[in-house]
Amino acid sequence: MNEQNENSLPLQGLKVIEMGQLIAGPFASKMLGEFGAEVVKIEPPGVGDPLRKWRKLKDGTSLWWHVQSRNKQSLTLDLKAAEGQEIVRQLVAEADVVVENFRPGTLEAWGLGWDELSALNPRLIMLHISGYGQTGPYRDLPGFGVIGEAMGGLRHLTGYPGQPPVRVGVSIGDSLSSLYGVIGVLLALQERNRSGKGQEIDVALYESVFAMMESLVPEYDAFGYVREPAGSALPGITPSNSYLCKDGAYVLIAGNGDSIYKRLMTLMGRQDLADDPRFAHNDGRALHAELIDAAIGEWTVQHSRDEVIETLKEARVPAGYPYTAADIVNDPHYLTRQMIEQVQTFAGPLKVPGVLPKLSRTPGRIGAGGPQLGEHTEDVLAGLGLSDEQVRGLRERGVI
Repeated sequence: MNEQNENSLPLQGLKVIEMGQLIAGPFASKMLGEFGAEVVKIEPPGVGDPLRKWRKLKDGTSLWWHVQSRNKQSLTLDLKAAEGQEIVRQLVAEADVVVENFRPGTLEAWGLGWDELSALNPRLIMLHISGYGQTGPYRDLPGFGVIGEAMGGLRHLTGYPGQPPVRVGVSIGDSLSSLYGVIGVLLALQERNRSGKGQEIDVALYESVFAMMESLVPEYDAFGYVREPAGSALPGITPSNSYLCKDGAYVLIAGNGDSIYKRLMTLMGRQDLADDPRFAHNDGRALHAELIDAAIGEWTVQHSRDEVIETLKEARVPAGYPYTAADIVNDPHYLTRQMIEQVQTFAGPLKVPGVLPKLSRTPGRIGAGGPQLGEHTEDVLAGLGLSDEQVRGLRERGVI
């Protein structure tokens, strides 16, 4: 765990209220918390964020929870109750940022929309993350990451030609939206330093995915070309593919730089392909991708994966293999760069991913794993000036 001086964290003093659940909103506030922001996560009393029960559980709580909710305080609060809504207003009056990923219109129905909250705190920055954004004809439709990945163009490109589209093995649409959300918050904070005013940030899942689609639209506009799935290859960039080795493992080779390509062909003993003027540059190689890929596959299948990677490393040709979780946690490069850290959770010690990005002078930190449900409720309410008797009354009425 990083021994980080709290006062040196870049977002120290920033107060964030998280009104969201599952992935997109909470991932964004997680990043803010890693760099010093005080994050108060609001959860429904009794049940909490549904992520607490997702995937593998230990002692009844998701292991994912300790990644997604580290460094946060858990406040249980019924947002549908008038008393709960009033507590939110008190918190927001002193906050810098609100992060929410409800369906558009939900907070407004509770009297907690932008107009109401910004009137209480003109310096407030409010990050909305939703399936389709706060405007447009699809605004009110429910949208999870998988739908954003589909509408954004990613699902159509993922998989092999003629087969059903497959998903990336993680919730990439949500996470991309979170990253755009954090960028938006940091931009808004910078602007607030000049104007003294807050603003809204509107992030849509499908747009965050679409923004990653490279030349998808220009190619269609210019040529009517619709990019299609291509398996493990990278169409138009050659060679860049996965290749079977003698031991049944696969190796990934990116030999698409002109000089890299020549080194690759030379070490394979294919000087004919190295010197062929048609293949001097990528556009020529792309026209003959099948020929080049076949030649590489004929070479890799004669050697084990480790032999191929070691040979390519010596020739300075980018190569690797698909890491499993076991590969990751034992890899010396991951460990040297502190990308695997051990934290103490209420379920015991646990290895988790490290903090990104890496700042040289004021790096982020992981203080602890995710909190227990409502662990900080009394402390947060006491900070608002509520007495013990008032807190007991809220608990008896099911507000907290």
